[in-house]
Amino acid sequence: MERTAVNPWNWSLKLGYNQGEVITGATRQLTVAGQTAVDGEGTPQYEGDMRAQINLALDNLEAVLAEAGMDLSNVTRLGVYATDVDEALKNFDLMGMRFGPKHAAPPMTLLGVSRLAIPGLLFEIEASAAA
Repeated sequence: MERTAVNPWNWSLKLGYNQGEVITGATRQLTVAGQTAVDGEGTPQYEGDMRAQINLALDNLEAVLAEAGMDLSNVTRLGVYATDVDEALKNFDLMGMRFGPKHAAPPMTLLGVSRLAIPGLLFEIEASAAA
C-alpha cells in the first residue's frame, strides 16, 4: 500500500493529520467500529479521566487492527468523538505518540458530542484501514 498526502494547505499537519490521502496498491479494507475505554468484557474504565480513556481507546483500536493483521500504519481515516473537545485536544499528543512512529497522518474528523453510547465514556475513535 502506498500513501500520497493531499494538502492544499499545511495547517492540519501541525495537528497531525493530512487533509486527504490517495491510497494505491491496497487489496484489503477494514472498517473498525468506534473504540472506547472499555476492558475485554465491555466495562467502561477510567471514569472522568480523558487522557486514560484516549490511551485505552487507542490500545483497543490497535488490538482490532492487529487481529486483522494490520497496525496504525494501515489506517486511512479516523473519526473521533469527544464529550469535551478542548480536553481531548489537550491530550492529542497521545495520538502523535502512536501514529508518529508509524509515519501515518490519516485524514481525521473530530466531533464534540453531548454523550457517547455508554455513560461515563468521554472519547471514541473509529477507523478505516487498508492493506
